[in-house]
Formats: sequence, structure tokens, C-alpha cells
Amino acid sequence: MLRSTSPETTRRTAVLGVMCLALMMVVSAVASTNVALPDIARATGASQTELQWIVEAYALAFASLLLPAGALGDRFGRKPLLVGGITVFGGVAALAMVAGSAGQLIGLRAVMGIAAAFVMPVTLSVITTVFPPEERGKAVGTWVGVAAGGAVLGLLASGLLLSWFPWQSVFALNVGLAVLSLAGTLVFVPSTREARPPRLDPVGTALSVAGLSAFIFGIIEGPDHGWSDPVTLAALAGGLTLIGAFVLWELRRAEPMLDPRNFLRRGFGAGTVSITTQFFSVFGLLFLALPYLQLVKGLSPLEASAALLPLAFVVIPLSRAAPHLAARFGVRLTGPTGLMLMAAGLYVMSTLGGDSSYWQFVAGLVPFGVGMALAGAPATTAIVASLPREKQGIASAMNDVSREVGSALGIAVLGSVFNGAYRSEAAAAAAGLPRDAQSHVTASLAGAQAVAAHLGAAGQSLAVQAQAAFMDGFGRGVLAGTIVLLAGAAFVAWRAPGRAESRANAGVEAAPAST
Repeated sequence: MLRSTSPETTRRTAVLGVMCLALMMVVSAVASTNVALPDIARATGASQTELQWIVEAYALAFASLLLPAGALGDRFGRKPLLVGGITVFGGVAALAMVAGSAGQLIGLRAVMGIAAAFVMPVTLSVITTVFPPEERGKAVGTWVGVAAGGAVLGLLASGLLLSWFPWQSVFALNVGLAVLSLAGTLVFVPSTREARPPRLDPVGTALSVAGLSAFIFGIIEGPDHGWSDPVTLAALAGGLTLIGAFVLWELRRAEPMLDPRNFLRRGFGAGTVSITTQFFSVFGLLFLALPYLQLVKGLSPLEASAALLPLAFVVIPLSRAAPHLAARFGVRLTGPTGLMLMAAGLYVMSTLGGDSSYWQFVAGLVPFGVGMALAGAPATTAIVASLPREKQGIASAMNDVSREVGSALGIAVLGSVFNGAYRSEAAAAAAGLPRDAQSHVTASLAGAQAVAAHLGAAGQSLAVQAQAAFMDGFGRGVLAGTIVLLAGAAFVAWRAPGRAESRANAGVEAAPAST
């Protein structure tokens, strides 16, 4: 006998689909541009620094504005912000298709990041307000799966487009997703606004935006300009000072935008640390894995993107089941178990060599993905379940800020560990070469391979030594990610909600805030 589906259930399913589509639009825009950078460089003459900022301008604007965007959604209603954010995102992506210089692309990508900040937290807060408690866990799990797997799917879609079309096709993909998301939002998403919306906090907004901007700018600049560079140090110190001022200001307000005491709540604090740790390792791994697959294993950009698909295939479906496991066994068990599985996957990858098979890589990628699915959805649900309905925008934004800060830190820290090991060994291999050749060898494996190609028989030895240096740096960087994940697992095991609270934090039923 077929089970009938109520109109309300059908509507909620449509809302979930539209929110995941809008989320995919935002998440895929981060990774997809990376694939197009070589074509953009050839078309616009962009320098390496300009190429970096075509990517980072989006991330910097996006992460810096997430908190105030979430607060505005709670204050003025979620649907208007979502419609506005999607419209601006799609319109600016269309302008990027006709951009003629790197400077224009950097500016347009920054505006796309601002628009994305008004989309991503609202997608999650719409889900948490539309779905009843007994259905919320699975819905949030679906959202988490798309958030985690969207980067890989974006890489693959962009690689397919660039196989036949110019670099503008990547922005055309953004436009197409925006049009579909906007149409779905207008048709299916209800207008939700709290009866007693929180007051605006202009001073807190300014301090949070300035603090996060400076701190993330310092993280971005650290690996390239050095962690002891005056600009890097000033940005990091200034950012931390402004974030400290934000905390003090929020503690004094009767209605804070983000009450720092929320981090003492078990679900909020443990969930935030878990999300930060997860995306620290995910984006650190992607940063190292793509060059490994292309430069060491010889895969094309499209083939390298396809090689990462097992991650998406594991994370997206398993994220829907994770809340049920968390409800049955407890967040305090499932969360640390997930993080330890991720650590086990990275440890397997740390043993890779230049002659390792793809299946050894997959042997690390699969447990990494299983662990991410197991830890991700319960952590996100624990964060949003810790705050009341009228603060769901802020809860969702804090989840996204944790994700973006973790991503930036993962790329910076694991990238620095990798670069330190690679450059030290590559410099020894390049001793005796002309200074220009040495600088190319120590800059990257691609540079070393280009120099080796011009050295005849002697170049073979240089190429082998440079690849060995790359794999040593890769192993050390991935091992550093393993250690961070194990530390995160220990913290979550200590502070995650107890078993009595796990059903509520998994989205099975309503929960009082725990401390």
C-alpha cells in the first residue's frame, strides 16, 4: 500500500531542495574558480598575486559578513534577504562573464562574496524554522552533506565546462544556479519573521566585520608573505584585538547580536569546535590533494576533480543518517568517532608515495568522508538547537563562520607545513643550478618539473628529488591535520552534550539550552 504524502510535507521537501540548491550555488563558487585560474591568467594577463585574490576576495568578504547577515535575517525576515542575496549574486556573476581585467574580476568576486554571506546562513535558518523538531535532523543532515560535498561537485562541474567552453562558463554556471534558486525561493519558501525580532547592533556589527576581515586577511597572507611579516602580524594582532573588543561589547549589551556566553553551552561550544576542525582538515586536504593528483599522478584538472568524487558520494547520503545515529548513541560518542575516522583517513594518506596507487588514496578518502558525515550533521544541529527560534539566523551564521575560519586556517597551516618541508628539500636538490632556476624549483613542483625538462638527463634526477620533496611535504602537512583532528575529537568528547540531550541536539525533539 502506497503511503500518501501530505501537502505540507511536499512543501517542506520543496523548501529543502531549494535551500540546498542555493547552498550549492554559494559553495561551488569557492572551488569552481580555482579550476579556471590558468585560463583566466592567459586571457587577462593576471599575475599570481592577482589570481590569488580572485579566489580570496570572495572568501574574505563572505566570511566577514556572515554574522551581521544572519542577524539581519532574524530582524527583517529571511526570505527578503535570501531573494536579495541570490539576485545580487547572479547579477554580479553575469557581469564577471564580460570582465576584461583581473582587477575587475577581483572586485566582482568580492561583491559575490558579500551576496553569498546573505544567502548561506539564511538557507540553514529557513530549514530549522520550517521543519518540525522530529524532521529537523534529517533536513539539517541533507544541508550538511551538500555543504561538505558541494566543493567537490563544483570542481567537477567546472572541469567539465572548461573541457569545451572558455573560463566565462564557470560564471555562467553561477548564473544558472542563481536563476533556479531565485525561482524556487519565490515559489516555495515562506516568509518567516519573528514576532519579537532582536534589535540591531551597529557597533557589534562593525567590530565583528572589521575583526574577522583583519584576522582572515592575516591568515591568507601568512603562507605567502611569511608569518613574521609586519603586514601579517599587524593583521592578525589587529583582528584578534577587534574580536576581543567585540566580545567585551557583546557582554555589556542587554540584547547582544552574539552572546559570547553561548560558547559555554555544550552544544554550541562543542559544535563550533567540531565544525572548525572538520573544515580545517577538509580544505587543507583539498589544497594538498589537487596538486598531488595533477603533478604527481599526472591527472588533468577534470580527472583530478573526478578522483575526489568518492568523498562527495560518501558524505552526502551518510549525512542524512548521522542524526539518527547521534540520537541513538549520543553526540558525545558520534562526534568524536567521526573526527577520529577523519584522522584515520588522513593518516592513511600521510603514507602515500609517488608510486602509490589511486586505490590507496581512496582507502584514506573513504573513512575521511564517513567521519565527516558522522561528525558534521550532529555538530551543526547541536549549534542551532542551542539557541531559540528568534536567534536561528545567528546560530546558522556561527556555523558558517566556523566553517570559513576553519577552511582558511586549514589552507594556511597545512600549506605552511607543506611549504616548509618542500622548500627545504627542494633547495638541496637545486644546489648548483643558476639562481633563477633554483627559485623556480623551490617555488613549486610544477616549477621544478619545468626546469628539469630543460636539463636533459640531469633533469631526471632533479625531477625525482623534487617529487620526493613534494611527497615529504604532503605527508607532513596531512599528518598535521591528523593531529588537529585528534585534538578536536578529545575536546568534543569532553564538552559535547550528554546522552540525555542527544535526541534534541540531533533534531529529534525540542531541547532547552544546556550549559
